Amino acid sequence: MSLLYILILYIRSLKISIIHFGFTYVLSLILHCVYYRSVYLSKEYFMSKTKAWILAARLRTLPLSVSGIIVGTACAFPFFYNRPNFTIIFSLSILTTLLFQILSNFANDYGDGVKGTDNENRIGPQRALQSGILTKEEMKRGIIVTSILSLVSALLLIFVSFGKGNFFTSLFFFILGISCVAAAIKYTVGKSAYGYRGLGDLFVFIFFGLVSVLGSFYLYGQTFDTWVILPAIAIGNLSITVLNTNNMRDLDADKVVGKNTLAVKLGRENAKRYHYFIIVFALLAIIAYAIHAKMALANYAFIVIYIPFIKHLLFVKKNTNPKELDTQMKVVAINTFLLSVLFSLALIL
Repeated sequence: MSLLYILILYIRSLKISIIHFGFTYVLSLILHCVYYRSVYLSKEYFMSKTKAWILAARLRTLPLSVSGIIVGTACAFPFFYNRPNFTIIFSLSILTTLLFQILSNFANDYGDGVKGTDNENRIGPQRALQSGILTKEEMKRGIIVTSILSLVSALLLIFVSFGKGNFFTSLFFFILGISCVAAAIKYTVGKSAYGYRGLGDLFVFIFFGLVSVLGSFYLYGQTFDTWVILPAIAIGNLSITVLNTNNMRDLDADKVVGKNTLAVKLGRENAKRYHYFIIVFALLAIIAYAIHAKMALANYAFIVIYIPFIKHLLFVKKNTNPKELDTQMKVVAINTFLLSVLFSLALIL
């Protein structure tokens, strides 16, 4: 009997439904907004609230967040594509990852907002809490709701993947799901926020790379392939690239407020060298896995995406104005997503 099944029985015994609670909470927030929209607020103010939540969700980060799921699924496809729940597992993996990413973005907005890191010296776009449109209490509620929805989605994913058996595996993935929620929140929230101690890169590598790629691969067939570590490292490194670009942009401002990111600890020039290494290693790891998979020569067309990465490296090397790095985060994030899609298609076709 799996952990999930026991939890379901326990919840039923208390006559409390997590899904019902999450849905009710979200619905109450919507009705609350609609009520105060109709009674007190102007249309413009209501729209500004909506835009603030969209801003806090940081939609441009979402494609990058699912890159590991796409690659892990593609690596698993040749072995497990005929499994009955393959499509459902993929869909729930994508949904769960998107919710984790949105949760991380909300928590990041909140953490940097209350610590004063998001101030007039910040180079990037203004955050939702920083703008004053969303209050700390509203952002807290958003974090709570997204946490609940993330765990519900993760529980459904575990149940679909492992069913009523595999108790210890279900337990492990349940703990992993809770760890994802905790990691998303603790990046900037609290006195021990790891993003302020130079550990953000490590956690991004673990959750966006190893957990995302290896974890999704395991969900399909309950087995590991050692070679899949290569694309996991690649996606993890490219995800770090986005974070490091952000941290190099904000290096001076972060140093002032005591946010000791890895870029702050390394210094600007060493942060650039670190940047070159993780990108080059990632691109080589992808090629190594393609060779292992005996990919047809025509399928190496995904290498065309290497061109924007090379241009990005040259841009970073020549950069002297940190503000100009803001555009490069979007470049790296989009091209990481495109690389994951094209590489995955090459594995599947």
